[in-house]
Amino acid sequence: MILYIKQKVFSLTDSYNVFDENLQPVYRVESEFLSFLSKIHLYDMYDNELFFIKKKLTFMFAEYEIYNGELLCAEVKQEFSFFRPRLTVTSSYGNFDIQGEFFDMDFDVICNGALLGRISKEWMTIGDSYKLEVANDKDAAFFTALTIAIDNCLHNGNKN
Repeated sequence: MILYIKQKVFSLTDSYNVFDENLQPVYRVESEFLSFLSKIHLYDMYDNELFFIKKKLTFMFAEYEIYNGELLCAEVKQEFSFFRPRLTVTSSYGNFDIQGEFFDMDFDVICNGALLGRISKEWMTIGDSYKLEVANDKDAAFFTALTIAIDNCLHNGNKN
């Protein structure tokens, strides 16, 4: 399955629209306005919350948690590395190693040596835009939340 995640440019908060390969809307992402620790919500097109992403208070590298209701589904941690961004994900879906290319624009999501997804930053767009390829359609919402967490980890860092 292929999804396109496009950031809304003229918004007071981080907001994204998510489209399928036919450019039909499938999800929407909204962050809370004026919250101490970032909290970002992923909704389906019927306004049902599927996941929310919460920033953890850290001092060195960014960390985010992904929840499904009250259930912690994943922890995304930025790791120290030279030149190429690296993140680890501990989740109920498995433990992932996320390796970026030199300019931190493209990522492979790898679990036990298997490629489960690919995140590619789209160039020449206003606002952040990503192409997300997911191996299993039923994991699309989770991988969308994971992509938003990665984007925030790398671009918002530890800014509170």
